[in-house]
Amino acid sequence: MPMLALDHLVVAASSLAQGLDWGEALFGLRPEAGGRHAAMGTHNRVFTIGSARFPRAYFEIIAIDPQALRPVQARWFDLDDAALQAQLAHGPRLVHWVARCTDIDAAHAALHATGIDCGTIQPAERETPQGLLRWRISVRADGRRPLVGAVPALIEWAGAHPTDALPDSGVALQAMRVAGWPPALAAALLPATITPDPRPDAPALGIDLIGARGPVTLESAAPQA
Repeated sequence: MPMLALDHLVVAASSLAQGLDWGEALFGLRPEAGGRHAAMGTHNRVFTIGSARFPRAYFEIIAIDPQALRPVQARWFDLDDAALQAQLAHGPRLVHWVARCTDIDAAHAALHATGIDCGTIQPAERETPQGLLRWRISVRADGRRPLVGAVPALIEWAGAHPTDALPDSGVALQAMRVAGWPPALAAALLPATITPDPRPDAPALGIDLIGARGPVTLESAAPQA
């Protein structure tokens, strides 16, 4: 089976300014690194959350870019969904995770074989001061997150990884939980560092971080939402 590892966690905000204020209040930092995704009409800021259990992991705060043209397809991470937009009006939310793949085509086929629709694998890129980042990522045409974000988007980087040029943020991911995975699929594909949460009302994602302002726990909506 293809190997998966946590690549990054995604927090959506109604605006990037709102997301940065939220991050500063929680973690005491205001990341400058990030950029625009022209094909998706979004922009972001990123910072490292890597730890011994989750090497090269980072955190993404993302929002619709008001200066961008509306994309042809739905934006990723359910950002066009009216219900999610209403929730984001009250504050940023943890919405998704992205899994780094040794073989994105094999991982995509394995999920598709179990009936999970991860969409198609698409090329993407983002300009940075250090140069152009390129990757392939699984995106559904309707922008929906499988199991409301419990099942990750799949990513395979071409060359440089964002954490190669990011300074240490002082924030580290300690634990991560996901809900709604069929047991056989979790046993086959879920990285050992990520814990399946069997509770019927469990959030799709739950994470524990530690930073300069102490421990932070974030949870998303339940997979049944």
